[in-house]
Amino acid sequence: MKKMTMMQHFAELRRRILWTFAIFACAMIFGWCVSPWVQDFLTVPLIDIWPDGALLYSGLTDGLMIQLSLAFVVALMITLPVALWHVWAYVAPGLKKNEKKFIFPVLILSPILFLIGAGFAFYVLIPFVFKFFIELNESASVPSIMLPVARDYLAFSINLLKVFGIAFQLPLVMVLLNRLGFLSRERAVKMRRYAIIIIVIAAAVLTPPDIVSQILLAVPMWLLFEASILFMRRD
Repeated sequence: MKKMTMMQHFAELRRRILWTFAIFACAMIFGWCVSPWVQDFLTVPLIDIWPDGALLYSGLTDGLMIQLSLAFVVALMITLPVALWHVWAYVAPGLKKNEKKFIFPVLILSPILFLIGAGFAFYVLIPFVFKFFIELNESASVPSIMLPVARDYLAFSINLLKVFGIAFQLPLVMVLLNRLGFLSRERAVKMRRYAIIIIVIAAAVLTPPDIVSQILLAVPMWLLFEASILFMRRD
């Protein structure tokens, strides 16, 4: 392959960045169109356990801001795989054969693990958390009307999806550190007790303040940690 000059490298990088921004702009338009459906989809766990419930729009601009924020999330979800592909296409020519064999699967598995984590949060954690808070609020000792603010509800749901999606990247991070020589399998085994403490603390910080939702994050992360050790190279 012909070697590229520094200016050619910059031109290639600029071209790929512009393509990524163009895809993001198109994805924003698409996200704007489908955002009502996305909002309906995200409210399914709440409606399933609270059929007579309703969400509150507390300001005139709430509808606009919700649609914009959901369009941004959709655009980000569409653009991220494209951006990862452009990163791969840009750096792949300079990688060795063994590096290509390792990094390419990482780029494929990362979005898959993110979707698995987000799916776990959506179908397992979120229904339980919402049911817990609804029952807690309805059991209040004083007369009360529960009307969750729509923007807060959607932000809460999306944040949980992101937290679990990122948490499920743990195996890739550990295996990557192992292949780069920064973390040996033996050292990871010795760090197990400290890792469990860190996982429990992270679950307590990142999830709602109830013990069950914290366990629902901590247990999968611990299992992912143990699974990561199986795929790490021995020294």
